[in-house]
Amino acid sequence: MASAFTVTISDPEGMHARPAGRLVEQAQKYQSAITLDDKGNKADAKRIFAVMGLGAKQGDTITVNVDGPDQDKAVEELQSFFKENL
Repeated sequence: MASAFTVTISDPEGMHARPAGRLVEQAQKYQSAITLDDKGNKADAKRIFAVMGLGAKQGDTITVNVDGPDQDKAVEELQSFFKENL
């Protein structure tokens, strides 16, 4: 069964190129499928153009969906990533 969590973007610049690139690098470490959902717009967290295309801004709440064999580890580490970087 898939796991999900929400995160609110706190970076004043939103999800700009640097943290988006770091997010993609982090997401690519996992076998699980990782998708971001921002107000109904979905993006594959392993694709930089998809992540940047969300246009997530400060204050936006994003749902992170993780589904796959290493989803528990991915959720734990991605939650930490968002707290530290966005």
